[in-house]
Amino acid sequence: MPRADLEQPFNILITGIGGTGVITVGALIATAAHLDGQGALALDMTGMAQKGGAVTSHVRIAACAEHLYAPRVASCEADLVLGCDMLVAGAAEALSTMRRGRTLAVINTAVAMTGDFTRNPDLSLPQAAMQESIRAACGEGRAEFIDAGGLATALLGDSIAANMFLLGYAWQKGAVPVSAEALERAIELNGAAVESNLMSLRLGRRAAHDLAAVTQLAFPPEARPASRRMSHDLNEMLARRVEFLTRYQDARYAERYRALVQRVRAVERPVADGDRLAIAVAGSYFKLLACKDEYEVARLYTDGEFAERLQQTFEGDYRVVFHFAPTWLAGDGEGGARPRKRAFGPWMLRVLRLLARGKALRGSLLDPFRYGSDRRDERDWIAAYERAVDEMLACLRGANYALAVQIAAVPESIRGYGHVRLRNSAAARKTISALISEFRTATVV
Repeated sequence: MPRADLEQPFNILITGIGGTGVITVGALIATAAHLDGQGALALDMTGMAQKGGAVTSHVRIAACAEHLYAPRVASCEADLVLGCDMLVAGAAEALSTMRRGRTLAVINTAVAMTGDFTRNPDLSLPQAAMQESIRAACGEGRAEFIDAGGLATALLGDSIAANMFLLGYAWQKGAVPVSAEALERAIELNGAAVESNLMSLRLGRRAAHDLAAVTQLAFPPEARPASRRMSHDLNEMLARRVEFLTRYQDARYAERYRALVQRVRAVERPVADGDRLAIAVAGSYFKLLACKDEYEVARLYTDGEFAERLQQTFEGDYRVVFHFAPTWLAGDGEGGARPRKRAFGPWMLRVLRLLARGKALRGSLLDPFRYGSDRRDERDWIAAYERAVDEMLACLRGANYALAVQIAAVPESIRGYGHVRLRNSAAARKTISALISEFRTATVV
């Protein structure tokens, strides 16, 4: 409802990432306030980066324009913080505007990954710490966290709808002092993606009223494929991965995996409580055996799931273009650091179907890919890992058990493809070599 009776200005801080519609949200609220006959000021702070960097929009609303002076939301004066990105909402600048008992924070828990992730795949963002900082700044019961990004993407097919979804959520909670009619009219006047924005706003309102219903609508149990569900225990993990490896290669290949994990499990039981070592081996050995090589890429593109997801995501006429860097065509990229990818049209699907049928050649003398540096490295890792596990099982005991778990988990750090994978593989070899030496020393002692 409009707050024409506001005795003091109502202050809203909107935080997010440039290029995602943060400034638009602030402009829509200010426009809606004007349509309701209220006064409003808006100030956008884009800093050095208007796209991809931190952006804040300050919106101040009052019964009339004469009650508004400075447009910026000052320290401890925010009545609402609409956090379209939690990293920006949890930063010092935004936290300084919050006040215990006064500020209501409505925060999107979906975090936009920073560019540092491309250089550090183990990068973790302190989401729990940021949430705690926001709760402490706002006071008990004054901070709400919702996966607006995930819900908006699932319901509307685009994460850009998250900000409007979040606005609808906050409005339904009574935290935005404009009328629904004015807010929707502002969206219409803006003229950009009107239907999508109206739908996002209304879904956000519905989520504030019944989040469970909206979540079920976005993520129905039948819509989530089994491949995207986490295993509950080692037995389920083993069964699912044996099934996967059978499709990946054949039943004999899958049995090779199952036999090693079961042997680890049997040796581990008298030594320690739980399945930590077996779980580590189940994860790492599977990663080594199920490398996404040329045959596997072809299988994943042609097994039907890719085509089904395309149909669920896109409507009308569309053309699929593949970007690959075949070893014999890629050459070197800029500076010789990266292979050059090339574009291939829809006809590539016929080639991929043929390639997928050739998986029986994988690793054999007839395999045309076996001599590439990637494939050689993958085969070497499988053999070396099996030897390492055999050595650990031969002398596993309580004193070296923790080291054995560490050794078993090392292949999990081998990420990426091509030159990236080879670089990570070299680092992992050094790590596992040092740990095995330490394991041998602990065993002798």
